[in-house]
Amino acid sequence: MFHERSWRKSTYSGPEGDTACVEVSLAQDALVRDSKATRGDALVFSIQAWRAFVASVA
Repeated sequence: MFHERSWRKSTYSGPEGDTACVEVSLAQDALVRDSKATRGDALVFSIQAWRAFVASVA
């Protein structure tokens, strides 16, 4: 279900091959997953909650 979505790696991740980062997929909701475990679980947030989070850390 999550695998068909488009994912973006964090801009704060290190150079190519660095394994310490997260990926996000934005659609009707916001999914966040560990880039090392792309077949694993993802955290699910509403778009409103995701925007509030991003605004608070920006």
